[in-house]
Order: sequence, then C-alpha cells, then structure tokens
Amino acid sequence: MRLRNTRPMDIGSTHVIVTGGSSGIGLATARLLAARGAKLSLVARGAERLEEAAKDVSAAARRASVAARAADVADQRALTRAIAELEDEQAQPCDILVTSAGLARPGHFLDLPDDVFRQMIEVDYFGTLHALRAVAPGMVERGYGSVVAVSSAAGLLGIFGYSAYGPAKFAVRGLMESVRAELTPRGVHVGVVFPPDVDTPQLAEENLWKPEETRVVGGTIKPLTAEKVAAAIVKGIDQRRFTICPDTGTRALARFGGVLMPLLNREFDRRVRAVQRSTPRT
Repeated sequence: MRLRNTRPMDIGSTHVIVTGGSSGIGLATARLLAARGAKLSLVARGAERLEEAAKDVSAAARRASVAARAADVADQRALTRAIAELEDEQAQPCDILVTSAGLARPGHFLDLPDDVFRQMIEVDYFGTLHALRAVAPGMVERGYGSVVAVSSAAGLLGIFGYSAYGPAKFAVRGLMESVRAELTPRGVHVGVVFPPDVDTPQLAEENLWKPEETRVVGGTIKPLTAEKVAAAIVKGIDQRRFTICPDTGTRALARFGGVLMPLLNREFDRRVRAVQRSTPRT
C-alpha cells in the first residue's frame, strides 16, 4: 500500500473531469479550475449545450486544453468510454473528478410514478458511482488525486417533497463517506458537497414540480449562485476537505444535524400543516 499523500494539489498541472459540466455548478467549477491552469474535460448528455460550454470554459482557460464528450452518466459503459477517451485526448489521466451531473424531481410521495424513484437513483447515485469507479483505480495506483461528489442539503435532512431525490443524495453521501475511509490512506482526497437551492437551469425545472408544502418549508431563503458553490468546491480541493458546505445553513446542518433535527422537523411540520389547512388536497 502506498503511503498517504497529503500534499496540496497543484491544480495548474492537473487534468480535471467534470460530469454535468455543461451548466450550473459543473460549468462554474470548470471555469474556476480552467482559470487556475488545469486541463478541463466536460461530460454531459446534451451535445449542443456541451459544445457551447466547452467554448465558454476555453475562454476562461489559461491554457487552451478543453475537451468534451456527450454521455449519459446513468449508462456505465458510455460514461466509462467517454472518460477513457478524454484521458487519451488530454494525454493525461484524470487527477480531479467532480461529479455534478444530477436530476431533481420533487412531488408528493403518493403521486410520484415509480420510474421517478428509479431515475433519481440511476442519475444521481449511479451516475456518481460509475464516474468514481472509472477513475479511482488509476488515482490509487498513482497515490494522487481528488474526487468530489455533489450531494445536496437534501442529503443531510429528509425534506417534504423530496422522497425520490433525497434518498439518492443520501446515497451519494454514504458512498463518499465509505470511499473516503478507503481512498484517503491511499493518497486520494475525497470530498462531498452539500449545496442548498442553487440558481441553475436544474432549479428552474425543479420548481415546475415543487409542491407548495416544499416551497413553504424552504422559506424565503435566496438560492445561492453556482459560482459560490463552485468556489467552495475549489477551496475544498485546495484544503483537502471532506465535508464541503457553501453556506452557513448547510454548514450548521452538517455539523449539528443530529441535535437540530427534532427542532427542524417540528417547525417544518408546523409549516406543512398550515399549507394543508389552507389548501386541502382533493
């Protein structure tokens, strides 16, 4: 077994692969790392939007090495092939992996189709797992690397309306906690990010399905920008942090969730009852 490597990463000499890199948190993170001199490889499903994202990241890059491959992260063969092709094109194995690809579909538990529960697990959990399985062996062999997965505040606390999405993000959290224990002694940094609502195209789509109870539970908290979450991710890589929280609310929840949960649940239940009294479901 290689000795543990705790030296900071020289981001300017790394090859970074970002899944979900065509928009939102993934694209914002790619821009920041490109500006630090890293080679960037982007993976996302939509080829047209991915091409535009690659041009965007190229404009921010200190070096012109930006590559992209269209692949569905839920398709293990396609994703593994895309990652291998990107490593060949960049003539460098993956040093940093950021798994930002994800999907959220809120709704009432009794109303959601079974397929939605399956899709959340396939995209949010297995999409993270497939990417991690593709790059982790090489990182362990080299005794060097960083893997960061985007979970969610809904991966810290069960929230009304997220019975499909929340468990998938809890699974991402559990995966990274287990993997951290195995990979850290092998020199690989492991991190997991817990953003609250973030102002992205994904949130706009999510809001089309969000029950009124979910909106009320969330209160009037303003969504974070993707750039703020990206800055937290890059700082987490620099400082080799495991738990990466981009705001004080999720930081408190991650640290004191066990103590706060009964109080939060009581308050959330109060808000839900108020909504349901005023707008009874048929």
